[in-house]
Amino acid sequence: MIKVGIVGARGINGMKGFKSMPEDVEVTAICDLNEDVIKEQSAKHGIKNTFRVYEDMLESDIDAVVISTPMQCHVPQAIAALNAGKHVMSEVTAGVTMDELYWLTETVEDSGKIYMFAENYCYTPEAQLIKELALKGYFGEIYSAGGEYLHALEPQHLANAQGVPTWRKYWQMGKRGSFYPTHSLGPIMQCMPEERIAEITTFSPGRHRIYPNVRQDDGTTTMCVTESGKLIEIKVDCSSPRPHKMDYYSIQGTKGIYESSRGFGDSPKIAIDADKNPKGHHDWVSIWEYSEHLPERFKNATEEQKAAGHNGGDFFIVKDFIDAIKNNKQPELDVYKACEWTAVGLLSELSVINGSKTMQMPVFGPKGVRKDEYEIKF
Repeated sequence: MIKVGIVGARGINGMKGFKSMPEDVEVTAICDLNEDVIKEQSAKHGIKNTFRVYEDMLESDIDAVVISTPMQCHVPQAIAALNAGKHVMSEVTAGVTMDELYWLTETVEDSGKIYMFAENYCYTPEAQLIKELALKGYFGEIYSAGGEYLHALEPQHLANAQGVPTWRKYWQMGKRGSFYPTHSLGPIMQCMPEERIAEITTFSPGRHRIYPNVRQDDGTTTMCVTESGKLIEIKVDCSSPRPHKMDYYSIQGTKGIYESSRGFGDSPKIAIDADKNPKGHHDWVSIWEYSEHLPERFKNATEEQKAAGHNGGDFFIVKDFIDAIKNNKQPELDVYKACEWTAVGLLSELSVINGSKTMQMPVFGPKGVRKDEYEIKF
């Protein structure tokens, strides 16, 4: 039996995924500072053990922890869990400082435990289908891509009902640069699994709306260059007046292009060499005309698995975590990817406050491979 503990009430969103697991997996503990939340959720989901002190939960007989607390808690709680001999699945982002990412990588390696980055945008059926098409060469050599996270956070998101500032005020709207890049990067980078981001440069239009004591730019554009010279454009905007669009992607290759929906009736689509019209021009085709390339487990997902969320995505991300534990093998979304994708945001803050200077990306990899320095290129 693999016993799982959840820290942070937001992690309860994954309960349907865990409940769809075989009988040898069970969420047996939940920890949160809000006692009312603990009582409500434990009763609702039949969770036996409740805690308000995280260290107390780590002393219990759980085998793994799902970390879904505010982002500034992720690394301290992950390190505590790993040192206590627990496996970890952490919500995004992986950490909030560059030093934390080094500590996290070292602790995962020293602990010998599983660490999985819960970047669930990689697990939507659309992202999985595009990944398969990319890996099978339908787009040819991918040389440019883009991702956008547009999530309007109005002032009421920055404080709770009692007027106390929330974590978003400090760790999202209180920071400059592309503070939340992983939802945009994840689905793109999994289409180019051999690539590593080598450097980033972030541009800002400044701040134009009135938010008291807020430093976040009114939108940033971060240009990422991979080791082989591929270009990835990431946009993050949490203050401009516009509809939400937190999952836009584009991929351009030598044989065609993919663009996800822009909203307002648009649909995800591709235009590839295989679908050229008689005049030799590329025409848009729905990506779902290629649905036979969807991974078998998504095509064969049960109604229960689909009900976990994102048409099965929220089930399969949990399954991959549990399978990694059972097989004692680090998952695809490992600590090195978690740190590299998170570091794009952390380095973007340094870039934008230094006049859009280019920042070198450290190499996050096994001992003997990684490079621990980052610098401004003048």
